[in-house]
Amino acid sequence: MTVFDRLAAVAVAVPFLMGTVAAGSPVEGDVVFRFEDPAIVESSGLVAQDGLFLTTNDSGDSGRVFAVDPASGETVGVTRWAAEPVDVEALAPAGRGEVWAGDIGDNPGSRSSIEVARVPVGSGERDVTAAAYELTYPGAARDAETLLAHPLTGQLYVASKNVFGGALYAAPEQLDEDRPNRLSRLGAVLPIATDGAFFPDGEHLVLRDYGRAVFYTFPGLEVVGDLDLPDQQQGEGIAVDAEGVVYVSSEGRRAPVLEVDLPDSLRAMVSAVPESTPSPTTSPVPESGPTDVPGSREDVELPQGADTERPVWPWFLTGWLGLGVIVVLLFALRRR
Repeated sequence: MTVFDRLAAVAVAVPFLMGTVAAGSPVEGDVVFRFEDPAIVESSGLVAQDGLFLTTNDSGDSGRVFAVDPASGETVGVTRWAAEPVDVEALAPAGRGEVWAGDIGDNPGSRSSIEVARVPVGSGERDVTAAAYELTYPGAARDAETLLAHPLTGQLYVASKNVFGGALYAAPEQLDEDRPNRLSRLGAVLPIATDGAFFPDGEHLVLRDYGRAVFYTFPGLEVVGDLDLPDQQQGEGIAVDAEGVVYVSSEGRRAPVLEVDLPDSLRAMVSAVPESTPSPTTSPVPESGPTDVPGSREDVELPQGADTERPVWPWFLTGWLGLGVIVVLLFALRRR
């Protein structure tokens, strides 16, 4: 990448970073419930379906999905699907009674491939052997915390997370369980995406970072809305239900799930209800069977504090990093 390419990348990233750092006027958010389960301490990823909210802890936990009743905030079901995942960061709808679990995190950018698994969810405790699919990026490895599923086709998408600018990648329409499935790049999106979801019309999607939500058309990825979200400890979840209602969640013990009050103009644009139903992107999931899954590692690796203060390191780090890169690049250009 040339100096001019890097400067262009920074020029794209800085408005997003500054929007994240700067204090704005966040939209209103009503608390729907709190995660009452003490095992949910690093909620990363959120799905609202079948009258339940589904979430998963990110890196450090065994692979498990929690089904939470919004009436009480209590966990009513847990599905354990992997003993030693690398870095689970996201969930996406997979049809009634199922979600996609995304083992897609890669902070050092060293993974040769990532993995998604189709996991049955709902009330009750279960250990399953889930159908898993390997995904590979074009070119170098990418870090990611966002997995989306199109509501009409079921096709999967991954949004990368990079301070110089993120991108949305499409998985093949039909996933192959026996060999790697190559992702294809669709276009640029916000840099520090921590979660995302499609709206029911399949023509709009939303991606969030730690403090903002950006709304896009699909597949054109034209920005049609940009909102500061309600204050959260470390916002890493966003979901859109079948009615187009937007919810956000955060890491932390007893973290609240909030319903986001969208402006009327934006709500009218993105909340149309589709006329058709999703079609699966894979062959039917085989019968689930028991598997040996060790206990959670939460007491070893997951944070135990109940700190309700929102962390400042993501904004501080990215803000200073962006500023430092601009200074270095400008100095390099001056010497040419």
